[in-house]
Amino acid sequence: MIELFRVKKDIPFMRWARSTIFVSVALIVGAVILLATQGLNLGVDFTGGTVMEIGYDKPADIPGIRATLAQHGHADAQVQNFGTAREVLVRLPVKAGVSSAQLSEKVMAVLKQADADSQLRRVEFVGPQVGKELLADGSLALVVVSIGIVIYLALRFEWRMALGAIFSSAHDVFVVLGLWSLFQWEFSLNVLAAVLAILGYSVNDTVVVFDRIRENFRKTRISDVAALMDNAKTATLSRTIITSGTTLIMALSMLAWGGEVLHGFALCLTIGIIVGTYSSVLVASPIALWLGVSREDFIKPVKPESGAMV
Repeated sequence: MIELFRVKKDIPFMRWARSTIFVSVALIVGAVILLATQGLNLGVDFTGGTVMEIGYDKPADIPGIRATLAQHGHADAQVQNFGTAREVLVRLPVKAGVSSAQLSEKVMAVLKQADADSQLRRVEFVGPQVGKELLADGSLALVVVSIGIVIYLALRFEWRMALGAIFSSAHDVFVVLGLWSLFQWEFSLNVLAAVLAILGYSVNDTVVVFDRIRENFRKTRISDVAALMDNAKTATLSRTIITSGTTLIMALSMLAWGGEVLHGFALCLTIGIIVGTYSSVLVASPIALWLGVSREDFIKPVKPESGAMV
C-alpha cells in the first residue's frame, strides 16, 4: 500500500462512534422527509420541455424576467441564473400544439421587447415521453446497481460488517439526494451519473477499511474491538487521504473550469467524495461495532482430530 505518511499512534476514531451514528441517522431521516415532501427538481431530461439559455450585456433582472414572461402567458416558466449574473436559463414545460421552435421564438420576442440586448445562446427540447423513459431507466439503473452492491457486500463480509457497509453506502446516496431536494438544484442525467459513481466510490473506500479490520481480527489478539478498528483506520489513513484527495482535486477542477454542462456532475461528485470518505471512516465500522462484531466471528473453530478423545 502506498503511504504518503505513517501515523505511529492510533487515532481514536471510534471515540465519536455514537455521535456519528446519531448524525448519520438524522441526516437520512431528514433526507427522506425532504424527498417525500419536496421531491427532486427534475430537469428537462426527465420531465420533457424546452430549455433556453439567454445572455445579457449586464446582470439580468431575474424577478423582472419572471414577471415579463408571466404577463405574456408563461407563468409556468422557471427562470434562474446560469453560471454568471449575465446568463439566464429559462425552462418551459411542454405545451400542446406548440413546437419547441415556436415556443422559443415567442419567449425570445417577449424578452427582446423588454431588453433589446438579450441574446439567445441555445435551445434544447426533450419530449415528455422520452423524459419519462429516461426517468424510468435511470431509476432502474440506480436500483440494479444498489442490489448488486448489496449482494457483493453480503458475500464478501461477515453479516455485521456487510450491514455496516450497506448502511454507509445508503447514507451517502440519501445525503446527496437530500441536499438536491433541500436546495432544489436541478436533477439531470449528469447528476444521476454522479450518484452512481458515488455509490461505487463509497463502496470501494469502505471495503479497503473493512479488509484491514478483518485482517486485524485474524492476526492480532487485541480484545478491544474499538481499539482494533482505530488501528485499522489509522493504518489505511494515508491511502484514504491520497485517494480522496486526488479524486477531490479532479472533481473541484471540473467544478471550477468544466463549465455549466459539467457543473451538476462535478458538484454532486465533490459532495459525494466528502460524504463518502466520512461514512467509510466514521459510519460503517461504528454500525458493525453496534451490531456486536467481534474477533470470534473471524476465527474458525478448531476441529478435533479423528479418533481423538473429546
